[in-house]
Amino acid sequence: MPSQFFGLNIAGSGLRAANAALNTTANNISNANTNGYSRQKVTQAASEALRVFSTYGSAGSGVDTISIDRVRDSFYDVKYRANETLLGNYSQKNYYNGLIEEYLDDDGTTGFSSLFNKMQSSLEAVKIAAGTTETKTTFISGLKSITEYFNNTYDRLQSEQFDVNAEVKLCADRISSIAQEVAAINKQINIIEMTGTTANELRDKRDLLVDELSKIVAVETKEDPIVDETQPDRDTGATRFQIWVAGAYQLVDTYEYKKLIAVSRDDDGATNQNDIKGLVDLKWGSSQYKDGDNVKELADFSMDSMLIGGELQGLLAIRDGNNGAYFHGKTESDTSTETTETIDGVAYTVVTKGGVKSYYNGSYSSNYPLENLAKVTVEVKVDANYLKDMAQCALPIDGSIRVGAKYYKYDSWAYDGDSTYQFTMDLESLSSIPDSGTTVSVGYANSYQGIPYYMEQMNEWIRRFSDSMNQIMTTGYTSDSLEGVYVLTGAMDMNSAAEYSYEQLTTLSENKGYYTLRGGNFTVSSVLMDNADRLATKSDVTEGESEFLNIERLMDVMKKKKIFRGASAGEFLTKVLGDVALNKSNSQTLEETYLSLENTIANQRLSDTGVDEDEEAANLVKFQNAYNLSSKMIQVLSEIYDRLILQTGV
Repeated sequence: MPSQFFGLNIAGSGLRAANAALNTTANNISNANTNGYSRQKVTQAASEALRVFSTYGSAGSGVDTISIDRVRDSFYDVKYRANETLLGNYSQKNYYNGLIEEYLDDDGTTGFSSLFNKMQSSLEAVKIAAGTTETKTTFISGLKSITEYFNNTYDRLQSEQFDVNAEVKLCADRISSIAQEVAAINKQINIIEMTGTTANELRDKRDLLVDELSKIVAVETKEDPIVDETQPDRDTGATRFQIWVAGAYQLVDTYEYKKLIAVSRDDDGATNQNDIKGLVDLKWGSSQYKDGDNVKELADFSMDSMLIGGELQGLLAIRDGNNGAYFHGKTESDTSTETTETIDGVAYTVVTKGGVKSYYNGSYSSNYPLENLAKVTVEVKVDANYLKDMAQCALPIDGSIRVGAKYYKYDSWAYDGDSTYQFTMDLESLSSIPDSGTTVSVGYANSYQGIPYYMEQMNEWIRRFSDSMNQIMTTGYTSDSLEGVYVLTGAMDMNSAAEYSYEQLTTLSENKGYYTLRGGNFTVSSVLMDNADRLATKSDVTEGESEFLNIERLMDVMKKKKIFRGASAGEFLTKVLGDVALNKSNSQTLEETYLSLENTIANQRLSDTGVDEDEEAANLVKFQNAYNLSSKMIQVLSEIYDRLILQTGV
């Protein structure tokens, strides 16, 4: 049978429940504009009824305040984060594509098409004005403007690549920072929740960090309760919270976390002829890694993965996007042979394993494969057509090469003009003889049309146009019947006036053609810059100075000959600007689409987790009334007990 004070206990439980609800409402109202805050609610349940052994069986014993919980739907969290990953990717692409489009756009004065048309007009004037020195000088000046246009555009693209590279490093640092913060929050949450309470605010903070992370890289999360193996039925209150990024990498496992580390490439570790120095590769390391530690012990992060997602994938696409065109091939796997070969009067023992040749001073021992090593070459067979065309070549003169699963450095390379490349390895960095019968690559395939792609397009035009012009000019004659000289070349060093000779660009270049010409070093021959009369205007030395067949041949190259992607020289900008315009349009459309979806999903999530001030105001009145009624109940019972105890006597 309940005591005489049973009703007072019931009223007290109602008072406590109403008080908790009022405090929770106050907390919701205070955080109505707090970013990442989830609305909270009090979970209540009727207390267990008390048996009174009367006809009505049992009596209610009040209310229990079970917990204060967040109102949050994990379904909207998953949808929001997936959308943020896509939005981050395309927002970066859209921004940088806009810059590339601006660099290539023709303003009617300094753009490619304007300069090219002016140069064509000045070439026609050479013929019309009977090849005066003034008209020749004007033509050479117009040609120089074209080369300067490519110089400036090349420099601007490299500056953009520098900026994107810096952002890649910032993304890696932020991912590591978020991982560390989440691991620390996980520990705080478990400490609190093992006491039986729910760490709502800490969970909000963790979810906000995961939201931020999802815009940088693709994210997956999982949370499971930690089970006590000795007492499986006991609720420990602790959980195991895990985060995976980029589809395969575990970033956080409860209190443990990993770091994404940006490691700058060595100056001799380039993978693309047009890349700036200092591009970073991404590595995967433990939380104990600190600056200055040995980076060779770090695991590789797959930068070619399509699962990276977020801003990081967008940045890598812009920085490394080569439209899938990269160097790749395979070494042969023939039976090993050992021969003797004399080079420059020196006898070497040559051990050949497939396409890998090792040259030794004196004898060779299989137990010491690096002893007396003088030279190592790797022959690579290629199939891709663009690798057999030096106008499209983007191999660095020296750089980093992957043979099988290992990375090496090479000092130089040669091409046989057909389908075989030979790389001479850097002995100082060589730790083992490369394997034969395996795949070989320099860099990696990135199917997006990023900065490397546009640089390669520029270089291809430059090389084909220079080759076409130089062939005509060097086979012609000046108006004074002097032999013609080549017109277009490249600076050997950006800090000096030295330039490649015609022989270096052609016969002495080991089948590399105009490979050495790039947007950054493209220039007009100094011979013509100093003396425009050296322009070869006629094709027949026996003709008089009024013969301009060479000029007509040059005009045909500019207007009719298909030298670049099935188009004439003057249509370069149309082709390349068409690429970037399409990429810009696609990225802008997708950014706008995902931005709209972000607003929609965010509103849906806020309708569930956000604080509605009108709703909270209604709750405030409701819980205030409940509190007042419970207080009134206690007051009434107090008066009853007062009459019963103090005013009723025997």
